[in-house]
Amino acid sequence: MALWLTLAILAGAIYLFVTEKVRMDVVALLVMTALLASGVVTVPEALSGFSSQATVMVGAMFVLSAALQRNGALVAIGELLSKIRWRWLFLLLMLVLVSCVSAFINNTATVAVFLPLVIAASTANRWAPSRFLIPLSYMSQAAGACTLIGTSTNLLVDAMARESAGIGFTLFEFAPLGIVFVGICMLYLMTVGRWLLPDRGIPGSDDTEHVGRYVAELLVPADSDAIDLRREQVVPATIDDVLVLEILRNGDPVHGEAAVVREGDRLLLRGEWRQIAAVRKARRLRFDHVSRDLDGDITAGRVQVEAMVSPGSHLIGHTLAGMRFGHMYRTRVHGIHRRLLDIRQPLDHVELSVGDVLLLDAPEKAIEDLRADKGMIVLGTHKEAKVDVFRALMSVLVMIATIGAVALGWLPIVVAALIGCGALLVFRLIDPDEAYRAIDWRVILLLAGIIPLGIALQKTGGAALAAEFMIDSLGGYGPLAALAAVYLMTAIATEFMSNNASAVLVVPIALAAAESLGVDPKPLLVAVAFAASTSFATPISYQTNTMVFTAGGYRFSDFVRIGLPLNVVFCTAAILLIPRFFPF
Repeated sequence: MALWLTLAILAGAIYLFVTEKVRMDVVALLVMTALLASGVVTVPEALSGFSSQATVMVGAMFVLSAALQRNGALVAIGELLSKIRWRWLFLLLMLVLVSCVSAFINNTATVAVFLPLVIAASTANRWAPSRFLIPLSYMSQAAGACTLIGTSTNLLVDAMARESAGIGFTLFEFAPLGIVFVGICMLYLMTVGRWLLPDRGIPGSDDTEHVGRYVAELLVPADSDAIDLRREQVVPATIDDVLVLEILRNGDPVHGEAAVVREGDRLLLRGEWRQIAAVRKARRLRFDHVSRDLDGDITAGRVQVEAMVSPGSHLIGHTLAGMRFGHMYRTRVHGIHRRLLDIRQPLDHVELSVGDVLLLDAPEKAIEDLRADKGMIVLGTHKEAKVDVFRALMSVLVMIATIGAVALGWLPIVVAALIGCGALLVFRLIDPDEAYRAIDWRVILLLAGIIPLGIALQKTGGAALAAEFMIDSLGGYGPLAALAAVYLMTAIATEFMSNNASAVLVVPIALAAAESLGVDPKPLLVAVAFAASTSFATPISYQTNTMVFTAGGYRFSDFVRIGLPLNVVFCTAAILLIPRFFPF
């Protein structure tokens, strides 16, 4: 009975993970609650995820990474990149720097730091950022697999293996194999990838004013030439690639015979920003001033800023009106760019999601406040961030000391990470409130809530059942076939659900398969970790892919064309190389 309950809960979790009808952290907590309420796991087992080494380590690494970001420790990298004048050398140097950083800092945080630097440096050299942002995401994923702390997936696999089988990994045990994968990724992106990467234009050039395509909301004043026109007549025939999505009257779409533009209506336009600006000028439309107090000092200079909603942002799930965004930041939102541009409601009623890019009209003095907000990543300004050299150096030293203490065997990894976080607070390199905000609590809850599912799969025999089926099908071909099956199973699942969720589902199966075959489970666990940490084929499979997808103006097909071959290369390399570094 317990087995069938566990399988039913597992099926429900997979459905919710794939469809994303409920947030992943909520799904994890629902799974934990269902397993506890049904009696499949005990209270200590259900709550074991909160005390897991993986959960504590991920939280600590968020704080350590945030201190480097906050104090500008990586700004010098942007300055170095901006001095490169050869595109191939720029790409190579960026890949090397990203691989060095991502091995020790959460890859989402790494991409958040590098994203504006790469955009600014490439634009300064008149190169399209789309030629570099997919390589930025892919390399951060590959390099993250090199160390135990490079990605939360490695920590999760290690924690589950220690709890279930009493085996684990050291800080640099993944490194020899990981460095080979980094080399493969770098070679691919420098050769084949270079020819496959699209050119989506240069922000600020004649071809495109801003990153990607936007939806803008414009007000129809009394003197507008759009009055009495139908929706399809609003865009002049001389202007291409702009579509009027809706005519909004009192906040509601107008259809049928009434769908004629009137004074006071608002128009939702979709297209390239330069073309939207041309329509605004031609039809004498204007942006609606939410409140006069947003103008502030009318003599102060104003700039347009592109800001991306970052992973874990406090803006996610909220509307601009609901949080009084304009009054909070003293800015006006002129447009929204997102993966799906089918917006049919006023912009201030749109729920924000990770990867959304807001085009803001803001006073110059607001830029630093926007940069300091961890919920947004400023993309579209060339004003350099201020760097406190002493604090930046101290943040780097704390990170080096933390890693060194673990590498030399002086302290367990969790102890060293917690001491490192304590040092940041003692030396005031990060404020307590900033430390709390730096932690992506959704990732913490996802880890803590989903770990009991792995315990339940082992406890009820569900993992053994899946392993038995796999061995019956492939057992005649030896452990290498089982390794290939585990890698493929994890890689495919990761394209459609969270990398941590797919790892939790496959780790128990890998452990059961190793036990049935009578081999060391480490090769199969490494296969799970590497497959779950490297997801290239879709822009929604990994947070770093989502971040660069919107910033680079990519299409979904770009990731399939560039990422799918790399997935195949990684899978082949894993099957051939994992047994050499981790013998059965």
